[in-house]
Amino acid sequence: MATAWWIVLIIVALLAGVALGFFIARKYMMNYLKENPPINEQMIRMLMMQMGMKPSQKKINQMMAQMNKMNDK
Repeated sequence: MATAWWIVLIIVALLAGVALGFFIARKYMMNYLKENPPINEQMIRMLMMQMGMKPSQKKINQMMAQMNKMNDK
């Protein structure tokens, strides 16, 4: 009977660890994305303007496609 209790205890501890790990990882990722948002078209437009370039929609689309291509690798 004692062996059955150990098995149940191990399974419960494993499930609790998985659930706790999931919520900790979720909280970490939400904080990370809040502090470091992914780059979007508006950010690229601002960067180009700061560098003295006049951003056209074609250039912005090219840069977004290039960044998405880099992220896929």
